Order: sequence, then structure tokens, then C-alpha cells
Amino acid sequence: MSKEACAASNRLRRGRCSVVNQIYLVTAVTQRRARVFEDLSAARTLILTMREDARWGSHETLALVVMPDHLHWLLQLQKGSLSELVGRVKSISARRLDTRVWQDGFHDRALRDEDDLQAVARYIVANPLRAGLVERIGRYPHWDAV
Repeated sequence: MSKEACAASNRLRRGRCSVVNQIYLVTAVTQRRARVFEDLSAARTLILTMREDARWGSHETLALVVMPDHLHWLLQLQKGSLSELVGRVKSISARRLDTRVWQDGFHDRALRDEDDLQAVARYIVANPLRAGLVERIGRYPHWDAV
């Protein structure tokens, strides 16, 4: 990672705080935008890792879409910190895939009370449509929403 990219990554983390019960929109990107998750097995491994972590009580996933080279994840934090949660999911999924998958860091946005949760979830789920990967969301295998 370049010195400038590392500094930018540190700036992203500096102001981050985690609030239990807060809803977050998280985006994580693969290393060098490699299209790791075009592989069905790799995408399912990531989703399984996220679901297992939810069963441990760390969060509730409200919506997700695994794109070929990134993840959009709408979640409600239930315990711990957001950085710990995202770091754990990225680490476990990379270990299971036996390769360096993820770019360092992640982007997050805490949703405010006035944010339309349903509209944000729809935006996330519609990513494969906007990217031209499918013509109907039902034909894209790597998304979920409550």
C-alpha cells in the first residue's frame, strides 16, 4: 500500500466510533479490485462467515450484496465494535479462502434516524442491476435482505 493510501486509511479510522444498536452501511473492497467473488464458492464462503458471526450475537444483517470485487453490508451492531466485526469477518473469510482477499480498511456510514432504511436496503440489493451483471435481481445469487 502506498504511503498516501495508508495515511488516508488511518484518517478513515481516526474518527470512527461504534455504537451498539446503531445501523451501519459498510463497504469493503477486495485487494486490487480482484474479482474474487465471481466464484460461487468464494461468495458463499463470505456469506456463511457473516451469518456465523451473526449467530454469535455480534450483529444482525439487514441487507447485503456480494459483488465480484466488493461487499455492501447493512447491519445493526449488537456487541463489540464495528472495526472488530468487519476485521473478523474479513480475516476469517480470507483464511477460509486461503488467500489475501481484502484491501485494508473499509468504508462505513452510520444511518441517522431519518434515513430511509428500506431505500438504503433497496439501493444495496440493486447494485448488480446497476453494474449490468443481471437484468433482474432475482437472477443474482449473492444478496439477502430482511
